[in-house]
Amino acid sequence: MKHDLDKALGGISGILVTPYDDKGDIAPAKLEPILDRALEAGVHMPVVNGNTGEFYALTTDEACTMVAEVSQLIGDRAPLLAGVGRGIKDACRLAEASAKAGASALMVHQPPDPFVSPRGTVDYVRQVSEASGGLPLMLYLRNDAIGTDGIKALCDLPGVKGVKWATPNPMKMAAAIEACDPSITWVCGLAEVWAPPLYALGARGFTSGLINIWPERSMAIHAALEAGDYPKANALINEMKPFEDIRAEELNGTNVTGVKAALQALGRDCGPTRAPSAWPLTETQQAKMRGFLSANGLL
Repeated sequence: MKHDLDKALGGISGILVTPYDDKGDIAPAKLEPILDRALEAGVHMPVVNGNTGEFYALTTDEACTMVAEVSQLIGDRAPLLAGVGRGIKDACRLAEASAKAGASALMVHQPPDPFVSPRGTVDYVRQVSEASGGLPLMLYLRNDAIGTDGIKALCDLPGVKGVKWATPNPMKMAAAIEACDPSITWVCGLAEVWAPPLYALGARGFTSGLINIWPERSMAIHAALEAGDYPKANALINEMKPFEDIRAEELNGTNVTGVKAALQALGRDCGPTRAPSAWPLTETQQAKMRGFLSANGLL
């Protein structure tokens, strides 16, 4: 492997937006300046087909195209983490396409099926792994109701290298860490704001949508956490928290909206979001976003 995946997992997983053109079709080339800035800032691992990339709004064909095009844009500058998910046939097809595109590892979205079972999820992840030809895996957990035993069963699968913990239940994460192989990297999947408390309980690294507009701040927060300087990390986070607050509004329905609105304001228009995500920001939200960008010298 060209890159140290363990080091990358413990760094920043930068979740890229999916750009659209004027017709509403995907336009991956628009990511080039965003990727260049993020990688120049030191972002450890770009992520394509994540939730900030509107994964569930994309067709499987579009997701396959995104991973192929983003891999070309990155080249050998960094490892690429590729999101896969949805129905098992689509997930396996996307896993195969991601491996062919040169992805370094897969991020397996937790199945949203209303009848998902813990043991069925184990079968799901196993089949996805086989379809990829054995690429390393990061599990994306947004629902910890499967319990510690269910999480351990997933982490015991061959190839699982990391867990993106995306529930606001740090003590459940701590219990899972204790139960699972110590070689697994537990990543804060709730962005910069949640990184300090999860770091304190054993997580390393975090996911970030902020890297699309301000990767330097994400890197500074990561450096502070790695140094154990929680006061500095919290001070840096406090200055970018308004950005995350906007993204958390409307039941998180403005999560991607906030990022794309900020990109538009910065002259990096990546198009709107697709329904059912909110678009555009309300006037009040827009004013808050402009205030955040201005206060931090980004405009």
